[in-house]
Amino acid sequence: MGWSRHHKNGLIHSSPQRSWPGYTLTATRGGNYANLLDMQGQVCHRWYSAEEINYGFLLPNGNLLVRTGSAPEGQGMGGSAKSLIEMDWDGNVVWEYKNPLLHHDFHRTESGSTIALVWELLPQELADSVGGGFLDDGVGPGMFGDSVIEVSQDGKTMNTWNAWEHLDPAVDVICPLENRKEWTHANSISLTPDGDFLISFRQTSTIGIVDRKTGEFTWKWGPGDVSHQHHPTMLDNGNILLFDNGAHRRGMNFSRVIEIDPKTNEIAWEYQGDPPLSFYSYNISSAERFPNGNTLICEGAPGRVLEVTQSGEIVWEYISPFFVGNPPTAGGSRFGYANAVFRAHRYAEDHPAFARKDLNPDNHANLNRLYR
Repeated sequence: MGWSRHHKNGLIHSSPQRSWPGYTLTATRGGNYANLLDMQGQVCHRWYSAEEINYGFLLPNGNLLVRTGSAPEGQGMGGSAKSLIEMDWDGNVVWEYKNPLLHHDFHRTESGSTIALVWELLPQELADSVGGGFLDDGVGPGMFGDSVIEVSQDGKTMNTWNAWEHLDPAVDVICPLENRKEWTHANSISLTPDGDFLISFRQTSTIGIVDRKTGEFTWKWGPGDVSHQHHPTMLDNGNILLFDNGAHRRGMNFSRVIEIDPKTNEIAWEYQGDPPLSFYSYNISSAERFPNGNTLICEGAPGRVLEVTQSGEIVWEYISPFFVGNPPTAGGSRFGYANAVFRAHRYAEDHPAFARKDLNPDNHANLNRLYR
């Protein structure tokens, strides 16, 4: 059983009068390209890296900040990276930070420093005290925790926050269906308007806000309400938008996107499929809110990007036609022949990154082709 290789991809639906116009950035996990799409789903610019582009986002100057391919030190853990690189519009590397324990997410600050997630091997005594999870046969007892580092433009570590120093092994327990190779498996890091950390932990189904001055959590929420979520972001109203993947949910697995009020822990808005199973991504994925109230959703595993209104109506839908890996008939890789997208972002037509840039897809006809 699987997705049909014959179903339509590319732009599936568009309602121009109801969608928020701009350019959408996607990258196929494990591929070498990041594609900038217009509202017709046509590629109007592309970046290439031989190191793989697993995820990237645009900077105001038009450069692309990228997480590259997996590092051996990641030991098979999802989201690992060899380095972070910044490429100019033409794909030239203008900045690079190498660290074999980098993973998942990163953020460029207004001062020019870069905040990133890294793994750290935990003391065995602490690892033994963490509840939950299971051990694979033949895998040692070592456990990795998550740190957030801030790196200067010259690659020096300015600050470090260790998540495990502010967690309770008896309370912040690992999902019983997850491996004990990691305690928390952070998959998202960003800054609130106050400059504090907004972080997501997949293994414990927890999101939290961390006071950067004290290092303590000022808000934690999630277990029992969400399951293995991704990409929390703070909205202008102070609420937090996130993709609740729903993997290992009690009962039927299904995904949803929710807006949570951290003052009350009440859900202010929700989107899910109808029927619920029609919208599901076991891992990765994202959601972001537009000024017109619409929400861009990346249902990551099937490479689907959709824009929905506040009432849940789909007004733009795209399925990535860009696949990587081996076809299933050739055995495939861990994820097979896939078009999975870690996250998608849409940038306004007047975003400063596009100043004096050629974004006419007719002038880039050679980009609008499939690649492996």
